[in-house]
Amino acid sequence: MRISFWCSNGHETQPSFAGDAQVPDTWDCPRCGFPAGKDRDSPPDPPRTEPYKTHLAYVRERRSDADGEAILAEALAKLRGEI
Repeated sequence: MRISFWCSNGHETQPSFAGDAQVPDTWDCPRCGFPAGKDRDSPPDPPRTEPYKTHLAYVRERRSDADGEAILAEALAKLRGEI
């Protein structure tokens, strides 16, 4: 049997299933990759993607500028042999 699934971009896909198979609630759209549902008028929302962050951006979320200055001063002191 063929079941229709629609994504939020309006794409329709009709995968084939065996008559006794359990049909999933969602299916990945082969055109855009968004999740597709069986209800044409209310398709699943597309996944929310976070923008790429560098390692430095994650560090800045966890540390203040004062923390960074203290860590840098400690590392420079070690390199200079002061510690």
